Formats: sequence, structure tokens, C-alpha cells
Amino acid sequence: MAEEPPESTDDELGFDDGVDEDFLASSTNATTAGDDDEEGLANITEDDGEDEEGEAEGEEEEGDDEEDDDLDGINFSDLELSESNDDQPSLSRKHTKQKVLSSDAESSPESENDEADQTENPEIPAEYWQVQRLIKYVKAGNPTATIIAMSSLRDFNLRDKYVQMAIKEAGGLEVLLNILETDENRCKIASLLVLREISSNPEISRNIYNMRGLETLIHTLRDPAKELKLLSAETIANISKIRKARRAMRKGDGISRLVDMLDFEQPGMFSGGADEETDFEVPRCGACALWSLAKSTKNKDAIRRAGAIPLIAKLLQTRQVSVVIPVVGILHECASEASFRLAIRTEGLLDYFVEGLKTPNHDLTQFCASAIYMCAEDPESRQIVYEKGAIDPLISIILDEHLRKNKPLLSAATGAIWKCASAIAKAGKYLEQGLVEMLVHLLDDEPENVLTNVAGAIEQIVMADPKNARLIKRAGAIPPLIGLLTINNPALLVNATKAVGQLAVDDEARREMDQQDGFRLVWSLLKHPNSSVQASAAWAICPYVESSKDSGDVVRNFVGGLEALVNLLKSNEMMVQAAVSQAVAVIATNDENLGIMSDHGVVQNLAKLAPTTDDQLRRCLASAIAECCKYKNNSTDFGRRKAVSPLCCYLTSEDSLVHRAAAKALAALSSDARNCITMHQCGVVPYLINMIGSLDNELQRAAAGVMHNIRKLALATEKVRLR
Repeated sequence: MAEEPPESTDDELGFDDGVDEDFLASSTNATTAGDDDEEGLANITEDDGEDEEGEAEGEEEEGDDEEDDDLDGINFSDLELSESNDDQPSLSRKHTKQKVLSSDAESSPESENDEADQTENPEIPAEYWQVQRLIKYVKAGNPTATIIAMSSLRDFNLRDKYVQMAIKEAGGLEVLLNILETDENRCKIASLLVLREISSNPEISRNIYNMRGLETLIHTLRDPAKELKLLSAETIANISKIRKARRAMRKGDGISRLVDMLDFEQPGMFSGGADEETDFEVPRCGACALWSLAKSTKNKDAIRRAGAIPLIAKLLQTRQVSVVIPVVGILHECASEASFRLAIRTEGLLDYFVEGLKTPNHDLTQFCASAIYMCAEDPESRQIVYEKGAIDPLISIILDEHLRKNKPLLSAATGAIWKCASAIAKAGKYLEQGLVEMLVHLLDDEPENVLTNVAGAIEQIVMADPKNARLIKRAGAIPPLIGLLTINNPALLVNATKAVGQLAVDDEARREMDQQDGFRLVWSLLKHPNSSVQASAAWAICPYVESSKDSGDVVRNFVGGLEALVNLLKSNEMMVQAAVSQAVAVIATNDENLGIMSDHGVVQNLAKLAPTTDDQLRRCLASAIAECCKYKNNSTDFGRRKAVSPLCCYLTSEDSLVHRAAAKALAALSSDARNCITMHQCGVVPYLINMIGSLDNELQRAAAGVMHNIRKLALATEKVRLR
């Protein structure tokens, strides 16, 4: 939900589009060569000449054709960034060995074929050729001519594809990067102003990365000149949208240098005066670059370990919205990590998010709501946000007709309400004030991400208190929720099926869902190609079957439904295996359904999953095995397929729910004598004796049942031996 880091304008950094006239006058008088260059530039659109010798060798290397998000098989050993750079060009740009800023350089004439080329390519605009000529003057000019040429270059729209193509094909990227390795700060600033604009193009960014331009930019971050730091950070922010570049920044120690830019303080830093806005440019640009870098999971941890949290907390206290927005953007990206969420909570940054919801700046409000959405994954953070009063401004955003037209803001607000819905439901205050009706109203004609958030909020409200299902049903939520099951959006389908499953616990809601054919739609989602949708559909089936009296007949009415369910046990996704195992356990309470599933091979599929170490899958799997053992010789079949020994290991789990399910499964399996022998050999007796003394009555009975069968077999064996 977070947008890309905002880009600053030249005026924000204090740079003019052109070159200062006094500076040009003094620079022009410095050398006679400068005069020649200026005359050449004045006639740039009139004269033709020949190409610079060796230009063909200066073509940049082809960019990596692989997708940015595909890191498999890529060798990053060549991307290690050095800690320092001399004035020598990078090895990847070895063809540009000469200094580009020599004081005695003369402008080289242009090729006689340029005019012919223009005639042969009428579709290419004139700006393309003008930009190429300017690049040639940048290559051959002294410092004064270089600055003038790049100032003229910035008069063009540097985001136009033909302008960028001209710069690339004329070898301009190598020249611009080589200028950054000189000692001329004015030329370096002019070069960075161009690089900052053209690097917004992903292809240009990839070329800069392949030329090891990040190495030079990271080195420039150490320059004491403020302007160089600012422009370098903004250029890095653009290039870091490429995944490989984000990794290179981490390997090259670029993250720690950007974090250092956040450590900035001036007298009266928190007064927020308009004249002090430029003082915050350093932390703002550093935060924008870190915002781009925070899209990488490993970079999030690197940012935290670099000590960014205290610096971010300090910057959040400022009143400069231009600084606070990228800082909140960093927190929004990093809050997906549990360690970062803990740091945010312990540093008290949640308070700033809640305050940000009340600001008139809609962008800041959006990012604060998005940050709350990410942080509220933890129950502690969720409760803190609720107690700090975040719900009222979020509801105000949804009720405001004007703000509802801002779909990213509406999506962020509904996402925050979704994550806080359980705390809202427990309090009950907002439900009485019409929150449910407001959410149901959003189920019509809204973007899919908003619908996803609303469905998630409804599911959480019912999960917190099943009595709320009737309240949601009376608000008219059932028909639109059933309608969402026909939209092929995995995230939306997951939340919609969960919401329908939770509402099924209420008799009135379940009857209305049957009228809307909702259960059939949920069952059909078991065949969806997305594993998350399959798992959510299986979980939704469980409460429906448990609460419906005639569910056995309903399930059998779905032709091939039970076979599809059993086949899903072969899935490679553990969440699907767990959900389907629980659905099997619920459906197997009906004898006819259990017989059908047994014929389709439910025993061998469950037995194959028995060696798992995941507690959730263990719990669901043990419950399914316990129910399946009630049919004919299934308990013997489980023993023959070596499922008993792994089940005995479940008793060593630290989860009490796993203990209960495993004890029930072992009690059902112990009806077979061979299984009792296997259990005794696995050493379950000491564990079962301890569980008999448990306060959980179901666990007590199950453990006692296993002990009874084992003891009964031992006594029978003893009698046979004594005869």
C-alpha cells in the first residue's frame, strides 16, 4: 500500500536549472579553451563534424535481461563494492581511461553522417540528435564547457525515452559516472542532477548498476559537500528499486552510510520553521534511499542493526512532513519483520502513527495507517493502537465522502481497521455505533484491496465473538460476501472464505448462505490453483460442517468433492495439509462420508504425513486419524503403514492441544494389539501416566484409554504365558 519514495525537485535542493551567470563569466575568463568550447556549443545545432575516435568501443555493456525479483543462480561476487575510490575510473568502465575534465581538451567535431542518419530516421525527434551532440561536448570539454553542456542537457525533458536513449547510446552514462570520480564538485553536482532524473528509468538504473555505478555513488555519500550527499542518496533511491542493486548496497556498506545521514540535528530542529526546511534535506534524502532499500528482507535487518530505530524516533518528532513521510515509509516496509515490530513497540513509535492519522496531509495519513496495518499483526501492538485512539480518525476517513475518493488512503484505513478488528470487537463500543453497517456499505463498488480489508475485518469481528455473526447478518453482509467468492483475486478469496466460514456458526447466517449457494462456492475453491485459497476454503468447511445437522448429506451431494478433498492431502504446502486434515476430521464424524474417504485412500495419505514436526499439522492430523480409526480396519491399516511411532513422538510437544489430539489418536489406534506393542516399545507409558493427572478432562480420558488397552493386552499375554 505504500507508494514509492517521493522525488524532490531541483528547487528543493537549491539548484537552478541553469548555471550562475557570474560563475560562467569568471570561469570563461579562466582559460581560452573555455571560449572555444562555448563557441562550439553556441552553434551546436548548426555545425556537423566527425565522431570521436574510439567511441564505438565506449558502448556500455548490455543490461541484465533477468527479472529484478529473480535472484536464483546469480553470482554476486563481482558486485562487491570497495570502501574507497581514487580518481581512477572503475574497471567496468575501463574503456574511458582518459580524464573527462582536462583543461586543455578541445571540442571534437561531429560525424558527417549525423545529418544523413537524421534523414533516414524521421521518427526520431530532433532532441535525440541534440542530446547526443551535447554528450560529445561533455566528453571532450574542460570543466566550464562540461558544466555548460550539462546545463543545456537539463533543459531537455530527461524523463523522455528518446532523451534517455540518446544519453545511453552516446556513451553518456560512462561519462557521467566518471565525472563523479574527479575533484570538480561543480561538475559532480551537475552530473548527479542528470543521473538523478534519468535513473528513474529501470533500464537506465540497470545499466548504471551493471557499470558498478553504485560503488561510485556510495563513495560520494562520504563527501563532506552537502549537495553531493543529497543527490547521491536520491539517485541511489531510484537505482535501489532493482532487487540486485538492493543487495549490492547491503554488501557495499551503503546502508550504514545512509543511516548516518539520519543522524542530523540543528538548533531548533523541532520547531518546524519554514526557513529551516532545507536543513532537513540530508535526513530526507537518506530516508528516501532507505525506503527503497527496505523492500529487501535482509536489508530490513541491516537497517535495524545499523541503529536506525533511535534516529527514526527522533525524526518523527519533527514537524517537517517531507521528512516524516519517508521515515514512516521505512517503518511500514520494515514492520513486516517481527524483530522490527518489537523495536517499534518498545521505542514508542506507535504513538506517532496514531498522531499522524490526525494530520491534514493525506499522504502522511495514508502511510501512518499503512504502518499501523503492518504493526498490528502483534496482539500487543494492536491493543496499544486501540487504546491510543486510532479507531476514531480511521472511521472519520471512511465516513468522509471526499477522502473516500482517495483509494490508497481508503485502502490503508480499512487495512488498519482490519488488523485492529479483534480489539474493536472485544470492546463492543464501535459495533454499537454502526461500524459493521459502515463496513458492509464498503462491500459495494470498491477496489479489490479495500474489499479484501473489509472481508478480513468482518472475519476478525466474528472470530472475537461468535455472537457478532447475527449482527453482521442483519447488516446485510451475506449476499455481498458470497459475491466476493466469484472474484479471482487470491487475497480477496482467502479473506472472503474465512469470513463466510466464521459466519456459518450462526444458524440464520448459515441458512441464508445456503440460499445463496455459498457452501457450494466454498467447496469449489478447493480446486483453486492458489494454495492459500485451498487452505482457507478447507478451514471454512470445518465450522459449516460442525454446526450443520444435515451436513453429511450436503457434503455427499457434491459429486467428487470428497475425492478432491482427500487428494489435497498430497499437497506440498503444509498449510493446505493442516487445513484439509482438520476438514477430514470434521467430515469423518459421519460414517458414510468416512467410508467414502477410506475408499479414496485417506488412510495412506494421512499416514504419509505422520512424521511431521509442525505442531499445527500434528494437531489436525492426529484429530483426523482419531476419527478415521472408527471405520472397519483403519486402525490396523495405520499401524501397518507405520503411522503409530510418529504419533507417539507427538506427546513430547510443548503444545497442550497437540497432546490432547495425539492421546485421542493413540486411544483409537490402541484397539489393535500390534499398535499397543508399538506404543509400549516407543515408551509412551510415562507420558501417559503424567497426562492422566492433567486438568484437561478430554486428555485424561484419552490417556487413560490408551493405558487401559496396553494393560489389557499385557494381562492377556501374561495369562497365555502362565498356561
